[in-house]
Amino acid sequence: MKEKLEQIRTAAEAELNSAGSMEQLEGIRIKYMGKKGELTAVLKGMGKLSKEERPVIGALANEIRQKLETELESRKAALQAELEAEKLKEEVIDVTMPGRKNSEGKLHPLTQVMDEIKRIFIGMGFSIAEGPEVEYDYYNFEALNIPKNHPARDTQDTFYIEDNIVLRTQTSPIQVRVMEKTKPPIRIIAPGKVYRSDTVDATHSPVFHQIEGLVVDKDVTMADLKGTLEMFVKSLYGDSTRVRFRPHHFPFTEPSAEMDISCFNCGGKGCSVCKGEGWIEILGCGMVHPKVLANCGIDPEEYSGFAFGVGLERIAMGKYDINDLRLFFENDLRFLDQF
Repeated sequence: MKEKLEQIRTAAEAELNSAGSMEQLEGIRIKYMGKKGELTAVLKGMGKLSKEERPVIGALANEIRQKLETELESRKAALQAELEAEKLKEEVIDVTMPGRKNSEGKLHPLTQVMDEIKRIFIGMGFSIAEGPEVEYDYYNFEALNIPKNHPARDTQDTFYIEDNIVLRTQTSPIQVRVMEKTKPPIRIIAPGKVYRSDTVDATHSPVFHQIEGLVVDKDVTMADLKGTLEMFVKSLYGDSTRVRFRPHHFPFTEPSAEMDISCFNCGGKGCSVCKGEGWIEILGCGMVHPKVLANCGIDPEEYSGFAFGVGLERIAMGKYDINDLRLFFENDLRFLDQF
């Protein structure tokens, strides 16, 4: 049995020295020192030995087992070091090489202009109101003094979900909802996406953005409207910007007006941008129609107000000298990276 133990030691040491992986080491451990291993089998057979041989063989077997365990751990540590060295070699970082720069995202030009307009009106004490894009016909038309079959509906041909449910053509329904739920004074802007059945071209899109404003309080006049909008455009385009108002008609305001500003390209002298007129139409506005106030539960004898609506794309096109509205929606990075 002593010879058998020496053979096991020699064979196990040779295999340990040649092991090239953790899997091989584990196989050697199981082969010699596992529950059914060769060294374990020898120890289990010691009951057949004489009293004189048993302590001698037992001591030798334990010595060999301890030695093999020590060599196994040593070989395992050596293999681990080799693996780590190889991994470090593969993953080495040359700190002298230039890094790969991550490209930074940018806000879309429409978002930039929208945020700027929000900041201007918030600075004037307005709050921001929101509402659904899928809207009832009542809020989109009837509450705004545009009953069924009214001619004004022809200029706001929209997408119908059902007979009385539409994709909103303006953000004015938000104003109606606010007036129904809020007691004056009211001072809000209502930005958002709107929809009209327009053919796509350089100046039209079936999806675009509007920012509408509403002020309702006692003794609100047209002078308040003009002063507010003049401050808005001067904040947006500069103090040299001039403003003019032209009479117009909107069913939900009376009196109503279109507001023009001096051309931001030529300063009012006349150029291709303003078609030689020196003025550019920028928004529609007016005093809230008494019938609209009454529809929303506000007494028009006690309160008055003004409203206005501006197209975000039109503002952005003027601000950045863009001549085709479709560029905003084509997601061409060559265009978007300029802003």
